[in-house]
Amino acid sequence: MTDPAPTAPAPAEPAGADATASDPVLAVRGLSAGYDGIAVVHDVDLTVGAGEVVALLGANGAGKTTTLLTISGLVPKLGGTIEVAGEAAHERRRVRVADVWQLARRGVAHVPEDRGLFFDLTAAENLRLGRPARGGTAVPLDQILAWFPALEKVLDRRAGLLSGGEQQMLALARAVIGTPRLLLVDEMSLGLAPIIVEQLLPVLRSIATETGAGIILVEQHVGLVLTVADRAYLLSRGRVAFDGTAAELRGRPELLESGYLGEA
Repeated sequence: MTDPAPTAPAPAEPAGADATASDPVLAVRGLSAGYDGIAVVHDVDLTVGAGEVVALLGANGAGKTTTLLTISGLVPKLGGTIEVAGEAAHERRRVRVADVWQLARRGVAHVPEDRGLFFDLTAAENLRLGRPARGGTAVPLDQILAWFPALEKVLDRRAGLLSGGEQQMLALARAVIGTPRLLLVDEMSLGLAPIIVEQLLPVLRSIATETGAGIILVEQHVGLVLTVADRAYLLSRGRVAFDGTAAELRGRPELLESGYLGEA
């Protein structure tokens, strides 16, 4: 099935480094995390401001997915602190479903590599599952379809029957419909044609600008993501090798090359 190309808004101007100047929606300090007590992420500092798109880059195995999973509470941290909207998160050294649920209630949404859809449910039913609990405010469906117009014609179709591009749009839409304060997106482009990626990235830029959500985006299409991101972190062997604006990193191709080819 051919992936439909979403009608994306024109890319907005990046919010810039000032987005984190006051109260970041996410502040990670000295984070160490890993599996079975063995750290694969070491002493990571990372911030995301409201309305800011932050690219988290690095070669396979650099620790990007582990960092996102730890922020979401799905992997226990081994050291350091995580604050969401000024409040400490994940004080325990083990994963608890209640903690993950509470963090979601506080406005953290995570789109994993596998998209996390319920394939036996329709697109509309998947979207309903993303709506906030009683008392929360959902993004109107009209606005969701303005960002992802290709979904309108497949709302009654089971998610498992959608194309890869439609599934990714649905996963993003389900995360956004709950009006998150912080959106974590892991490998959005996985399995997608480059033209779809080119059109979805500006949509994420628009969502950040229009809703004020902070977005962390793990993405292998480095050149594309740096055109919509405000800032970037480059991980190498679980440590931060670069922290600065996206424009600065675009101007340092040798650093990107060393980060992805495994130098030091």
